[in-house]
Amino acid sequence: MKKAVFLDRDGVLNEVMSGRVRHVNKPSDLHLLPGVPEALKGLKEAGFLLYIVTNQGGIGLGFMTEKTLLAIHRRLKKLLALENAVIDDIAYCPHRPAAGCRCRKPKPGMLLDLARKHGIDLARSYTIGDSETDIGAGRAAGTRTIRIGDAGAAEAFTAPPDGADFAASSLLEAAVIIVRQEVETGAKRA
Repeated sequence: MKKAVFLDRDGVLNEVMSGRVRHVNKPSDLHLLPGVPEALKGLKEAGFLLYIVTNQGGIGLGFMTEKTLLAIHRRLKKLLALENAVIDDIAYCPHRPAAGCRCRKPKPGMLLDLARKHGIDLARSYTIGDSETDIGAGRAAGTRTIRIGDAGAAEAFTAPPDGADFAASSLLEAAVIIVRQEVETGAKRA
């Protein structure tokens, strides 16, 4: 079975609540965070499939349409392609935050569906996010988890928050952690 990295979108791949954009409700709101293409390329080179799992309650709340969300994701893929980086698949929950659906994080529905669809070994996989809901979904699905925090956060945490396995200040730092773990695991097997 294959291994994967499940990525939250807002705050991990692209800006949110920044000086430039508050929420990503249209394609022009989407701006990649520094180091994202390099991180994704490094994870691909390490043999991981890459999936976005994102709560998009703005659809259920009427802030955007599903058609607009698909346009946002086309822009994301285009920006990544310009840097020779790719995402293998995207899953999203369009429901309102209190809808009680099985797909909205912290429930693991999106991760489990992608794992079944693509033959993913969840125990060999990671979930990266910037919130409790991301970490909760990853843990519920059986992946290792990395919590993205503010710059320098990894050094400040005595233990990763929210029960995450690791903490990082950016996706690039998280990718380095994953690659190191893979090297250490490979060395132990040898």
